[in-house]
Amino acid sequence: MGELHMEELRHFIGGRCGEPAGGELLSVVNPATEKTLARFGPASAHDVDRAVTAAAEAHHGWAALPVAERVDRIHVWADAVAEHAAELAELECREMGKPVAVGRSFIEGAVSGLKAAAAQALTYPFTETVTGPDEARTDIIRHALGATAVITPWNFPVPMVLAALGPLLAAGNTVVVKPSERSPVSTVRLFELADRAGMPPGVLNLVLGDGRAGAALAEHEDVQLVHFTGSVGTGRAVGAATGARLHRSVLELGGKDPVLIDAGVDPVATAQAVAFGAFVNTGQICTSMERIYVHEQIADEFVEALVAEAQTYTLGDGMEPGTVLGPLVDEQQRDIVRRHVDDAVHKGATLRTGGVVPERSGYFFPATVLTDVDATMLVMVEETFGPVAPVAVVRTFEEGLARAAESRYGLAATVYTDDPEHVAAATRLPAGVVWVNQWQGGGPERLYEPARDSGMGATGARAAYDAATRPAAVHITPRSPRLRQ
Repeated sequence: MGELHMEELRHFIGGRCGEPAGGELLSVVNPATEKTLARFGPASAHDVDRAVTAAAEAHHGWAALPVAERVDRIHVWADAVAEHAAELAELECREMGKPVAVGRSFIEGAVSGLKAAAAQALTYPFTETVTGPDEARTDIIRHALGATAVITPWNFPVPMVLAALGPLLAAGNTVVVKPSERSPVSTVRLFELADRAGMPPGVLNLVLGDGRAGAALAEHEDVQLVHFTGSVGTGRAVGAATGARLHRSVLELGGKDPVLIDAGVDPVATAQAVAFGAFVNTGQICTSMERIYVHEQIADEFVEALVAEAQTYTLGDGMEPGTVLGPLVDEQQRDIVRRHVDDAVHKGATLRTGGVVPERSGYFFPATVLTDVDATMLVMVEETFGPVAPVAVVRTFEEGLARAAESRYGLAATVYTDDPEHVAAATRLPAGVVWVNQWQGGGPERLYEPARDSGMGATGARAAYDAATRPAAVHITPRSPRLRQ
């Protein structure tokens, strides 16, 4: 995809690209250069309706295919994405700032995840039989829902689409995808690859737009399920819209993930791991390490090592080799990060490194470490979504556990400990995922549901297929009634 082709992005509905938009145009800005990368006309309610209609019309033919054939077609597309992983990573870099090497690693991981999730359809019990008395039986048949919607955030444009689509498509559903208006360029290319890989028309549809298009999708009477990843406020609106129509939603929302570091672990090695969890993708990950609680016995060594590690995260355009820390997605997001840091310092936190916006073009913010933080500060309460590592010292593991649980969020948590009793205690944290001694661990069979304000709806492995299908019971008695003689 060349620059000329990217200048005006188009919807992809029923196997065809939309006509060039007239009237209002939205811009995609390269956050490293502050220059416009692409423009597109936002989808109207009519465009959304056309996309949903195309998905609904394609559903019956797609669902009628044997499961193995659907899986094969998904795998062909996944292979095409893998072949173009470098190109897609460059597009992600230009539209939201992620360094190319980082983006490519996540895309390649997402391709593997897509193939694994789709392959689970081969063993998923779409039909189960339960025997009853008098030779009667009940067949539990799980039907695809029909037309569904996936609304993705800007921080992982390609991986978030791939993560949602495997179970939906393999189960026999068709999909309308609405990417964030901040980073739709790589998603457009993803759909071009799907079309070239032979996905049937209408099975995958793409509408471009902002919250208005997302609301039209969530409120559409023919959209049977909405898979949404994004902010808590928008997630509540999506849940209300789908609930009003008695339709389903799977919501993965914000996070303020804690990290609990026990006495006895290697403070330097742990600091290196925490730096990665706090700063990778410039901290723009729902499960970034945003609250750090370290045991007082190793706090000084840990903080010293964390500061030293943060200073190795060099700022730069993610297209340039050697860049570790790209820009934030836009000026609005950088303002949020700066406000959180300034608020903490104003309230008594100590700025150990970073914290100052560099004098250069682009929406950059350095890797930042704060100490002497407490729960009165925004940086310990609200989602920062930036490269900031606030560190609080605790006297005991139990104190750290209690403070880690003090949040309205419950997406994930990470614990570093060599104490088996402390591992057992960590399982009680109110989070959808708890990682012990390795951030972002887990395999394709993992399933979870976010807690508290971080969302609702179990996802992963069988749970994703349960959400993507509707069970119906067919009770069969072996003999039909006979008239009495």
